[in-house]
Amino acid sequence: MTKRGRLSRRQLLAYAAGGAVLSGLNGCNKPPPPDRYTQADIELLANQQKLEALQKGKGPFGEHRYQGYRGLATLPWFELDSEEELICIDDSLPGIVDVHAHLGMSILFKPTLDLQATTPRVRHLLDCDASNRACDLDLDIYINGNFSEEALKRNERVLTTQGLWGNDVVRSHTIPNLIAEMDAMRVQHSFVLPIKLGLPFGDDLSEQWQNAIALAGAGDRVTTGCSVHPRDEDRVEQLRRYAEKGARLVKLHPTVQKFYPDDPSLMPLYEEAQRLGVVVFFHGGRAGIEPASSQPFAVPRHYARVLEDFPKLQVILGHAGARDSAAMVDLAIKHQNAWIGIHGQGITSLDSIITKTGGERLLFGTDWPWYHLGATLAKVLIATDTAERSSIRDAILRENAVTLFPELAS
Repeated sequence: MTKRGRLSRRQLLAYAAGGAVLSGLNGCNKPPPPDRYTQADIELLANQQKLEALQKGKGPFGEHRYQGYRGLATLPWFELDSEEELICIDDSLPGIVDVHAHLGMSILFKPTLDLQATTPRVRHLLDCDASNRACDLDLDIYINGNFSEEALKRNERVLTTQGLWGNDVVRSHTIPNLIAEMDAMRVQHSFVLPIKLGLPFGDDLSEQWQNAIALAGAGDRVTTGCSVHPRDEDRVEQLRRYAEKGARLVKLHPTVQKFYPDDPSLMPLYEEAQRLGVVVFFHGGRAGIEPASSQPFAVPRHYARVLEDFPKLQVILGHAGARDSAAMVDLAIKHQNAWIGIHGQGITSLDSIITKTGGERLLFGTDWPWYHLGATLAKVLIATDTAERSSIRDAILRENAVTLFPELAS
């Protein structure tokens, strides 16, 4: 086990290699306690992936496969503009609120990253529109299932170089580029979520993004959350300082930061968030592409105590539990302080979630710049394309977020 702040050069490079983003190298990779992660948990994830592969395209909406993000232009709500970029043409949509986005990260050795820059196109981390490589985009599966092992490894290399000397992919994840894509997709407001990675230095995304948004004068369109690391001794004080500066939500990522949400040592942090009125945004569930050693932290039952012990604390469960969606949604339904971020779910899964919840406490999110905003928007529009679900569409795209963040109503 390595003490914080005393890392070898090799470990520093590992942090930069997306370990900081994808796997989190804090703490030891020792086996989880037997009650924390069981063989049944492992089999559940494997069976979910197998079942999804067998059932895709066979749900109530049939097949929805497109040639890249631009291929969504064949749907009635979209078209390509004069520059062959995807735009949403449905002016009946409300001012959409995206509660789950990010900006480019300049961490560790702090390579140059101008968050005020505009580039010719956004190069999404998992890019379905790369030149000569338009992917087969299937909207009826969990979104990361659309990308090959080669694409996932290529993304790891992108994250590696970003922590060292930067790269052109991440240099396109800027405020103007985000706002341009928001405008194209009729998104009125986005929350960008930094992650405190536990690095020995260069770990100040919350401050970077807050300052960059202020410099851009973009506070009416983009709000940054904050993040603290669960192992920082002063995590409660950090949260208090961020709240004093206006932070309305804090991002915690169990599989990256390697912690169990119900760890007793974190109860004072949740208590302080509840007192401050700060919303906790958890990455929820297992996505299936994170390191196996990180998966035990995100099993849905580990989130239950937070919801039960802090009933006034508003908690967003990101990705609707990812590939653990069934259990995570059931957990959320039992607790009125749980909100479900829908990003990543396929159309059939989203339809099931809507049926179970009636659309209550569902929040639109895109995980930009990992994916194009239109990928999640298309799924919502397809799943709510009936007169009976028109109010649910508005609730998911805007009204639920305004309930959680009333300041958005002004």
